[in-house]
Amino acid sequence: MLSTSIQPPQFSLLIIEDSDEDFAAFERIARRSSVQNPIYRCSDGDEALAFLRQIGEYANPDIAPRPSIILLDLNLPGTDGRDVLKQIKQDAALKAIPIVVFTTSSNPKDVDTCYQHGVNGYLIKPIDVVQLKQTVRLFFEYWFTSSLLPGTAIE
Repeated sequence: MLSTSIQPPQFSLLIIEDSDEDFAAFERIARRSSVQNPIYRCSDGDEALAFLRQIGEYANPDIAPRPSIILLDLNLPGTDGRDVLKQIKQDAALKAIPIVVFTTSSNPKDVDTCYQHGVNGYLIKPIDVVQLKQTVRLFFEYWFTSSLLPGTAIE
């Protein structure tokens, strides 16, 4: 069971997910798990890169703050998740942000490619609702309770 104080609200999550249904399910599970952290969403790779680079409609850092962690779907319209991962990990200003892939692809080539490009975790989206809840809760427990994210260590 998750604790009710996962992290202070300033630690945010960016979800890069094109499926409204998958995002809504993720949000419901987060809310029911007492996650208070801000969750931002981009629905395609190009929007995500604009958000992260704070350009265009995302030029205001209050609208597009630097996320503490990114949850990335691979199969996105436009610039796909594999290219988003590569671009983030090649950008000196962004590469320290942990990225966890959350996708339906269990293709060994995708898994290997993502780890070669610096992904910090690779999760398969379960189809079963009970397994999905458990996977999302474990994601939050690990990344927001057990781990220190970049910029969060207290001296």
